Amino acid sequence: MSLTNVFDIAGSGMNAQSIRLNTTASNIANAESASSSVEETYRARKPWFAVMQKEFMAVNKDGEFQQLSGQTGVGVEVRGIVEKDAPLKPRFQPDHPMANEDGYVYYPNVNIVEEMTDMMSSSRSYQTNVEVLKTAKQMLQRTLTLGQ
Repeated sequence: MSLTNVFDIAGSGMNAQSIRLNTTASNIANAESASSSVEETYRARKPWFAVMQKEFMAVNKDGEFQQLSGQTGVGVEVRGIVEKDAPLKPRFQPDHPMANEDGYVYYPNVNIVEEMTDMMSSSRSYQTNVEVLKTAKQMLQRTLTLGQ
């Protein structure tokens, strides 16, 4: 792997963690949003990550291209944002303006402790990718000064 590929890999990791931070912030912001029906209630969202892979080709003895058996990771991609299927939180609050005819108000399936843990984890992962970029940049700069 070339040293310049490190920039692409760390950049894709930063992008993925940025999306993770945004979905976590959205979950926390909507944690106490009330609704009168199950269908209208906000549901916690999580990004779905996958490894971007690159297949390698080689030339065989006959001069034809053939695919090599292994694949290598070249970054992270966000395949989508999925909603958690944890149950919603119904609360009996007959005086609430959003209460349905049975007196229940539905709240999102957001777990604040889990969201804060995700936020800390994604923030640290983002910072780690920034450090990887800084280190790769320093290595490239030092490589350029070897000939002097």
